[in-house]
Amino acid sequence: MATRIDQEYQELKKRVHYYLVERLDEESLEVARIERGTLYGFVQNNVQSFVSQHRMPLSAQDLTLLIRETFDEVAGFGPLEPLLSDETVNDILVNGPQDVFVEISGVLQRAQTRFIDDDHVTRVIRRILAPLGRRLDESSPMVDARLPDGSRVNAIIPPIALDGPSISIRKFTQKHLTAQDLVNAGSMTSECLDTLMSLVETRRNILISGGTGTGKTTILNLLSQYIPRDERVVTIEDSAELQLNHPHIVRLETRPENTEGTGKVSARDLVVNALRMRPDRIILGEVRSGEIIELLQAMNTGHEGSMSTIHSNTARDALVRIETLLAVNGYDAGERAIGRLIGSSLDVIVQLSRLPSGRRFISEVVAMKAVPDDPYKMETLYCAEQETVDGISKLTGEVPG
Repeated sequence: MATRIDQEYQELKKRVHYYLVERLDEESLEVARIERGTLYGFVQNNVQSFVSQHRMPLSAQDLTLLIRETFDEVAGFGPLEPLLSDETVNDILVNGPQDVFVEISGVLQRAQTRFIDDDHVTRVIRRILAPLGRRLDESSPMVDARLPDGSRVNAIIPPIALDGPSISIRKFTQKHLTAQDLVNAGSMTSECLDTLMSLVETRRNILISGGTGTGKTTILNLLSQYIPRDERVVTIEDSAELQLNHPHIVRLETRPENTEGTGKVSARDLVVNALRMRPDRIILGEVRSGEIIELLQAMNTGHEGSMSTIHSNTARDALVRIETLLAVNGYDAGERAIGRLIGSSLDVIVQLSRLPSGRRFISEVVAMKAVPDDPYKMETLYCAEQETVDGISKLTGEVPG
């Protein structure tokens, strides 16, 4: 019964939306040029008129909901609007019109949000892409984009997506967690924080390693706050997420190719350009490809204290991944030479972990202590342990003395 009622409501929304679009066309109104309050009044009047004309038995609460959702359709991103405005939601995952999931406090859960049908999902995707001049169709079925607030969006449609159009949104937050927030939340101990602060202030090259959703960008943003204020910093990101309260900073962002297949500016291009900008430190949002070559060389040639992140489950695996990236991106050197380059460039690896409960924490901080026989020799600076007291899991850590 509930499913049938929901289907009837979705069909009503569809009819109301089409009616409203026709009214906007009749009056030659452009949504982008109408003040938000005026547009809401227009939507409210026309939805009430439609409901009255068709003698629909809606309660005051249902009518208010219909007006709000119709306004979101016209002025925003439809069913996504409440989720985008909810500060507790970190990720939004649309697996089709009826399957929407959100991540809250590190845990995925099903949301009550619904789309009308596949066309509705595709329409919202195209609304996201419209201001960016990006294309999404059968010839180009995958796209990366960004919402006006900086949130990252990936969308994919049939025939590549077999079960219908899919949207993945990593929300951008204006409020980054402070060091004390992370200590209080059990993501690190005070001893770990002191160690990290010392490493940044003494210009150690730091790589933050962790799996998806472990909080790499959060930690990178935190560490960046401790860079001395008399240093010049250049940041390079695919999507600008770092918020550095620093007086001397230049922010660079990559650019995908346009519809003609030209105009792409990669992270590697930006690292090369950054070296000509006289930076004291380079902060690279994430290592994914050939930019690792330029970053390691920068770390070795006068840009000590540079930082980046990488997807990896352990500190040792991070080094293996760097080796692989170097190899596939044309760094033509023997295994020994690659080991020496990595071992001499990186000073510290900060490893992040995530528990099944969604809790994120710094599990290990290791220093690279390269020796002739082992360029990947490591020394543990901090190691976290999970301790259970009275049924409550608590993070403890040890800094070797």
